[in-house]
Amino acid sequence: MKYRVASVQYQLADISSFEQFAEQVTHYVRNASEYGTQFLLFPEFLTTQLLSIGDESGQALPIGRLPEFTDRYEQLFQSLASEYDMYIVGGTHVVKAGEGKWQNTAHLFHPKGKIDRQPKIHLTPTEVSEWNMSPGDGLQVFETEFGTIGMLTCYDIEFPEIVRMARAKGADVIFCPSCTDDRHGFYRVRYCCHARAVENQIYIVTTGTVGALRKVDFMRANFGQAAIIAPNDIPFPPAGILSEGIINDDMLVVADLDLQLLEDVRAGGSVTTWRDRRTDLYSDWS
Repeated sequence: MKYRVASVQYQLADISSFEQFAEQVTHYVRNASEYGTQFLLFPEFLTTQLLSIGDESGQALPIGRLPEFTDRYEQLFQSLASEYDMYIVGGTHVVKAGEGKWQNTAHLFHPKGKIDRQPKIHLTPTEVSEWNMSPGDGLQVFETEFGTIGMLTCYDIEFPEIVRMARAKGADVIFCPSCTDDRHGFYRVRYCCHARAVENQIYIVTTGTVGALRKVDFMRANFGQAAIIAPNDIPFPPAGILSEGIINDDMLVVADLDLQLLEDVRAGGSVTTWRDRRTDLYSDWS
């Protein structure tokens, strides 16, 4: 099976209304549709842009106000997924998870209206200490007409065990929305995406935010690049990069994924890392 994916380097900038956010999101979806995209990824913390709308005094909204936008966020992405007949990973959006607690949650919007959700499992110190986030407590994979996928957000990809679990549950593609503010964070995520692709012989589709929210704490700096990553083996590109963007530019990257090629390299590649895991020495996670 083959299908086309695209990944958005989303340009964050202060806005004054939800309609501006919707207009920008719609632009990227329309752009992706012009390339025949069937699966589109937006970055982590995409909706923090809504905090820049501000309150009556012109100050940015606090993170705890983001759940107030959930209904409009979901309606927007549901309508776009339906209109353009496209699966859309709508980045992450902060949702309420109990009294005074929130979860940073990836959303998968199906063309026929279904919404799947995966809370971020591993949280950074800033998410905990500054934004009072709560971690997800379980891993799911999701069935689509293009096979089984997982959604693991940013820091999650730095933990080999959770990606191995997703592969054991049948995922061939991991969508990794990310948000990093400097080169250190960006390269941690990017290098780990390559490692997970090699270890599990899967595709990784990733992207990050670019630009700046001048009003919003902890979102004033962004360093991002989209990439579509394959195992490092013939018949894939030698560096394992199917497509990548220009760092910190507002743009879209596109590539075709061939799931049969994954099966081919798992069965008879130069290395067969998925088949050769030593389950006599460590857990299979299946």
